[in-house]
Amino acid sequence: MLLQEKAKARKQSGTFLIEGKREISLALKGGYEIETILFLPEVCSETETRKLSNNAELIEINKDVYQKLAYRDTTEGVLAVAKAKSTQLSDLQLSENPLILIAEAPEKPGNIGALLRTADAANLDAVIIANPKSDLYNPNVVRSSVGCLFTNQIATGTTTEIIAFLKERNINFYCATLQNSTSYHTQDYTTPTALVVGTEATGLTQEWRDAATQNIIIPMQGEIDSMNVSVAAAILIFEAKRQRGF
Repeated sequence: MLLQEKAKARKQSGTFLIEGKREISLALKGGYEIETILFLPEVCSETETRKLSNNAELIEINKDVYQKLAYRDTTEGVLAVAKAKSTQLSDLQLSENPLILIAEAPEKPGNIGALLRTADAANLDAVIIANPKSDLYNPNVVRSSVGCLFTNQIATGTTTEIIAFLKERNINFYCATLQNSTSYHTQDYTTPTALVVGTEATGLTQEWRDAATQNIIIPMQGEIDSMNVSVAAAILIFEAKRQRGF
């Protein structure tokens, strides 16, 4: 199925595929519109399937078709075709004192999924992807986020657009980088804050480093000078949450 394999097909149709009962339920809870549910009756009955969504069209499929569509090894016999949401910065609804995660150009769907899981665990206001390299609705992102793609507010934009967005709203932003940095725990994250992380290979671009409220670093005592981006993000996020009394 093209929705599963091709980002172009997902973009043109404005739809994508969700696999699994929990993921479908989280998508509905997150306000996603489910158009169609495909089910394998010997694994998930029509009665069970109907409980997932009263409004979606149900289509019974056979095992051969299901195996071509399913992405995971373990299966629950149900998939859904859902409408993608807008990822415009202007659509974000932020609290008075937001805490936001920004990731610049993450390439690996698994890292995006892990970042979304961390953001959900911390109940962040939003996750913003700068200069995205991967399709947000790539099945690997859906799978690795274990449904947290649907529980977070997500926006995308260029680095320039996002910096302007933050400055217009007086949101301080702290960039994790090796250059000209101070230890992350010395900063105050109790006011409107965005935490910005880059790729493990190249880090953040100069535009972020020049514009930052403060560049920050996580001190490390081993031989390497970087860690997995989702781990680094989690350390920064939960320091901010600690400061905010959560």
